[in-house]
Amino acid sequence: MARHHLQRIESPSPYFSLLVHLLGLASFGYSFNFLAQWDSPLSQSYGWHFQFLTIIGLAASALAFSLGALADITSNRALFQAKNAVAVIATPLEVVISILYWGIRFVDPSLLFPPELRIPMLPDIAFHLSPAVFLSLDLILLSPPWTITVYTTMLLSTSLAFLYWYWVELCFSKNGWYPYPLFGLLSTTQRIMLFTFSAALVTASSSMLKWVYGFVNGYDIARKEAHKPLKKIE
Repeated sequence: MARHHLQRIESPSPYFSLLVHLLGLASFGYSFNFLAQWDSPLSQSYGWHFQFLTIIGLAASALAFSLGALADITSNRALFQAKNAVAVIATPLEVVISILYWGIRFVDPSLLFPPELRIPMLPDIAFHLSPAVFLSLDLILLSPPWTITVYTTMLLSTSLAFLYWYWVELCFSKNGWYPYPLFGLLSTTQRIMLFTFSAALVTASSSMLKWVYGFVNGYDIARKEAHKPLKKIE
């Protein structure tokens, strides 16, 4: 298996890389197990907990790490590249979810959930911090540099933001309430602005993560390959 010379630690690998991916999967599995056992109105609602961007991001994180773990076990290059492709959008999304969640929670938790749906701190961290930490570690230590352009990231993030908006409105039409109370306080125009702003944050997060990767691992190849669409191994 060829390894990109800027990739800090060997991956796929049955050693450290597999350990990171299995620890991440254990964290994500704990979160989904908590949801399966949590008795709340959300469990019976249309869309289940996938009404929440947090859970959609968690599913994408679990998919990326499942592909990564399988690549570690089999040394399959196609699985490794598939993991990287999913992580290109999942990682900046998880970073934005963490920043927005903890920022809004500090200001006014009632904008995110009613008091009766507040969860304990450990699962709260597992949902809203662990995925960003694990995926960022995977990028910085176990991946070749991202070569996705800013324009492609913006196109992807904007498309996903408005697909999520459509999904939220569909769930609202079935349930009669929004997953996040904040959405109910906003007009349609304000919601459009919120989702557009969120897409811009994901783009900015992707650029920041690429800068951190370059700072830690080096910049030369990342600069030369900026026109290419996704990560690669050389």
